[in-house]
Amino acid sequence: MMALLSLAIGSFGIGMTEFVVMGLLPNIAQDLLPTQWAASPEEAIGQTGILISLYALGVVIGAPTIAGLVARFPRHRVMIGLAIALTVFNALTVVMPTFELVGASRLLAGLPHGAYFGIGALVAADVLGPGKRAQGVAFILTGLTIANVVGVPLGTFLGQQWGWRTAFLVVTIVFALAASSIALFVPRHPGEPGRTLRSELGVFRVGQVWLTLGIGAIGFGGFFAVYSYVAPLVTDVAGSPEWAVPIVLVIVGLGMTVGNLLGGFMADRDLRRTLLIGMGGMALVLAMLALLSFQIILLAVFAFAVGLVSSVLSPAIQTRLMDVAGDNQSIAAAMNHSALNIGNSLGAFLGGAVIAVGWGFTAPAWTGAVLAVIGLGITMVAYRSERVTATA
Repeated sequence: MMALLSLAIGSFGIGMTEFVVMGLLPNIAQDLLPTQWAASPEEAIGQTGILISLYALGVVIGAPTIAGLVARFPRHRVMIGLAIALTVFNALTVVMPTFELVGASRLLAGLPHGAYFGIGALVAADVLGPGKRAQGVAFILTGLTIANVVGVPLGTFLGQQWGWRTAFLVVTIVFALAASSIALFVPRHPGEPGRTLRSELGVFRVGQVWLTLGIGAIGFGGFFAVYSYVAPLVTDVAGSPEWAVPIVLVIVGLGMTVGNLLGGFMADRDLRRTLLIGMGGMALVLAMLALLSFQIILLAVFAFAVGLVSSVLSPAIQTRLMDVAGDNQSIAAAMNHSALNIGNSLGAFLGGAVIAVGWGFTAPAWTGAVLAVIGLGITMVAYRSERVTATA
């Protein structure tokens, strides 16, 4: 249990570093882009959303390359190295002085993300055994969802009170703790000595892998289109004070925690139904959020629902990738986070774009609903094509 807890500390740090930016976008924009902020706060916030996209790009680049390169090494040593890299790269975010350099540090911080989750998920799945793979994945992801209950709201509050860099200082400390805990408690876990980057990249010849990545990249982008711009949704649309932003983030995080545990249980029993219900449910709750977010209580209710439904999908998508990837387990487990962070980048970009053109702060929720509908369509195509192949 201490081994899994150690890995979950790292996933807590990843959840915090990935999502705390979203609650601090106005603060970062005002500090790093003062000229743009003075001219148009909306445009400055939209431009600052690029930091979210850069982190996501780092995940997309790093997940397949790092996971493929380290597949043959002992997994416990790989996890220590990844936790140390996360510590160093997040420390850079604390000290970089300009928007451009902070952007570079966010790209670097994203590189180890997918490999950490992917290889950690394999360790957890082995510990819990057959029939509980999705629950093993969910256990590792629990650190991420708890980060959204505790870490992200706390980081947002600290960033609002003492400067946004304070939040990333806390993140750096969390990763240092994770590296130490992994070194102490994660037992020796062999890699796959015969695996090479070239053999691992064979996963991309599997059509179902591409469809499953599409489910995560496009469908899950609906969540990030909204979550990236929670702060202005709370303050400008619902008319609530800035201190309400961390509270709404706690509510989203609670939904994510419940959804993650529920998703692991559901996916182990009926993976197909979990994916279909999850995508359809996400489209529905995002549309309701867009319609009803003018009132803070209703916004909070549907923010919880968005967090819950999105996190039901996380272990399901990861398990589906592991199912269709054959022998390429290391890279498949990591690629889930590439897909989700393509969704992060896509959602943040599209959400910022619709805000920047003047469609208002509810426009990202409508954009997210459309992305979720597309994700539902890809899910249906994936299962239909699988049935056709099986009967051919």
